[in-house]
Amino acid sequence: MSGYYHQDDLPRFASIGDHAPELWKKFSEWYGAVFAEGALSEREKCLIALAVAHTVQCPYCIDAYTQACLEKGSNLEQMTEAVHVASAIRGGASLVHGLQMRNAAAKVSM
Repeated sequence: MSGYYHQDDLPRFASIGDHAPELWKKFSEWYGAVFAEGALSEREKCLIALAVAHTVQCPYCIDAYTQACLEKGSNLEQMTEAVHVASAIRGGASLVHGLQMRNAAAKVSM
């Protein structure tokens, strides 16, 4: 088990509820409802989750939603495109915050 994240932790995720079972139950019900078929298909929701997992850089989520995407019928081209969309949004968000830097610099320069 080298490194900060351990692959063995992902299958043990539910154990986080051992000392707060009611909260875990509520989270699990909500989580299940979020990923159920609705206005978006389960496949589409998994692609969104994969993109978000890359944005928040959660290795557990990346592993879980890579598998879920494949199980729901997505292919590597679709999954890679979803990751690029997430990366573009994250990059754009960083760049637009450059305006905040300019605003702060303008105040200091006054």
